[in-house]
Amino acid sequence: MPGNPVLLLLVLFCMACEPEKAAQNEPVVAPTQLDQEHILIHNARIYTMDRGFSTADSMVFDHSGEIRYVGNLQPLREMFPDATQIDMGGRTVVPGLIDSHGHLYGLAVSLSQAQLQGTTSKQDVLRKLREHEKNLAAGDWLLGRGWDQNDWPVQVFPDRSDLDQVFPDRPVWLRRIDGHAAWANSAALAMVDQDLSGDWQPQGGHIYRDASGQASGVLVDGAMALVDKAVPEISTLLLQASLDLALQQMLSFGLTGVHDPGISREVLELYQQRIREGRLPVRVYAMTDGAGATLDWLCENGAVIDASGRLFMHSVKLYIDGAMGSRGAALLEDYSDDAGNLGLLFVAPEALKRMVDSAMTCGFQVAVHAIGDRGNRIALDALEASMRNFPDNPGRHRIEHAQTLTADDIPRFEQLGILAAMQPTHATSDMYWIEKRLGPERVRFAYAWRSLLDAGARLALGSDFPVEQVNPMLGIYAAVTRKDVRGWPEGGWYSQQVLSREEAVRGFTLDAAYAGFMEESVGSLEPGKRADFVVLDQDVMLVEAAKIPGIRVMQTWVDGERVWQRP
Repeated sequence: MPGNPVLLLLVLFCMACEPEKAAQNEPVVAPTQLDQEHILIHNARIYTMDRGFSTADSMVFDHSGEIRYVGNLQPLREMFPDATQIDMGGRTVVPGLIDSHGHLYGLAVSLSQAQLQGTTSKQDVLRKLREHEKNLAAGDWLLGRGWDQNDWPVQVFPDRSDLDQVFPDRPVWLRRIDGHAAWANSAALAMVDQDLSGDWQPQGGHIYRDASGQASGVLVDGAMALVDKAVPEISTLLLQASLDLALQQMLSFGLTGVHDPGISREVLELYQQRIREGRLPVRVYAMTDGAGATLDWLCENGAVIDASGRLFMHSVKLYIDGAMGSRGAALLEDYSDDAGNLGLLFVAPEALKRMVDSAMTCGFQVAVHAIGDRGNRIALDALEASMRNFPDNPGRHRIEHAQTLTADDIPRFEQLGILAAMQPTHATSDMYWIEKRLGPERVRFAYAWRSLLDAGARLALGSDFPVEQVNPMLGIYAAVTRKDVRGWPEGGWYSQQVLSREEAVRGFTLDAAYAGFMEESVGSLEPGKRADFVVLDQDVMLVEAAKIPGIRVMQTWVDGERVWQRP
């Protein structure tokens, strides 16, 4: 817990209000309560995102939040002469955006820690850690997230000595940007309840060691649990304040929904409590944290479908491999920049198959994290085998990330009806170094959005926040340009994989809704659906592509209530 919780909350708020981040954290406006039966918004460019990709200038929804009509102004005025009319000033309206893979709870926790995203060297990391430590009490752990050795002058993993020099006594535990590796000092390693030295390795993990066989300070994937067990729980006060900030960020960027992968029953209950208190302003499609206690409870009690329409859980998140940045993604052949390394399998293929079976037995959707081409093949094989045994399962199974594939495996997504839940900004974050990892042949099948779509697959797009930024406009921009925000590289990185704007926005709306069995209620602006929509200051379909990252959300509406407005 912080030494001074109130002070730390103020620091968190001030951190969130730095000039370059102000758009993320402006105050949430209390939901607008309108007395009349119907609300008519007009003078807008409404992209309905229905299958015909129709547009309109006006929309009517009722006090319950149900859309009644979408069309042109004059007929709607005649049909609803007493409706409350809201002039949108010619601005663009799109359906509420849905992040199909964003860690809401993980974002909240990360906001309570040192923010290391964007650091460019070990010295930069240490500077931020010193600042964050000022808010801690004696005995508190110094926690952080966001470092990436690929952004440093020397692109190698750090070790504990760098942290020991500045923090000899306070335990320090810093998660890498992708969450698949972490960096500890000696004080944190000393808290582990078993000997980390020697030549043994945990299942699905890796402990980096020095020449003397001692843990050097970086633990990858399955090895991180050894330290995680010793980390104190976040205080309730700090967690609630951080969750408020996380939800505020979502709304300010037009996200009305998120698929939160890998949460426990305790986190589910936290969301349920927020619904009872009227403090969950977005829709959360939750996935269990593996085939463990949460899945057992879900199988016994049935899927969670909250009457509010704000919370669902009938999906199971499984893992087969790690991440590319920490060389934990499982490959069919060695890493091009690390001979002899095929990456990590979290579980054996047979064990994954048993986990998939256990989820399908209960009638749930299965979502498998797979990054490397070997990881994706094992995941596809497991899903295919299990689907044959459970033909009555509702399906819509998913591969989360589907980051590196082979030419043979790309058509299998459509053949099996498996969705690819992908994150466009992963490509533009990784493009500076990923070819070194994969080589020129394999990289052609990395982040292969266009190849998957052309093969008939359905894409559900997201960000993987807090790994990437929350802003979905960055994902749309990455999808349609394959460039970073500076416009590099000219022409786009492997530009044959770009998406159209319609495809990219659909991936964050209707197709994301489909991936969560919610397409009958959200994802497009059509009669009978919920009035979840976003008002933008520029037309995402027509503005110069380079300006897409700068598009600002002016209003965010959920269930026909305005839950956020730019001052």
